Amino acid sequence: MLYVIRCVDKADSLQVRQDNRPAHIEYLKSFTAQLHAAGPVLDDQDNMCGSVIILDVADRSAAEAFAAGDPYAKAGLFQQVSIDRWNKVLP
Repeated sequence: MLYVIRCVDKADSLQVRQDNRPAHIEYLKSFTAQLHAAGPVLDDQDNMCGSVIILDVADRSAAEAFAAGDPYAKAGLFQQVSIDRWNKVLP
């Protein structure tokens, strides 16, 4: 099942994101077979301010475990995380 993990960074936390980005990227790479898409959310000044990850996992608990294991989450970067099932229709 596909899940969309949408994360919103805490205010003024760009440095936390930058400090933990290499570990975050390595974490994502360890899920390459399950990763449908991933990338940062940008504000109007092109600063990273969140993340969107689309992950193919067995169930919600696997998506929650993935989100909790993300180095960004462990560093306390996120103000909010939502996890929703997603059905790709197009293209």
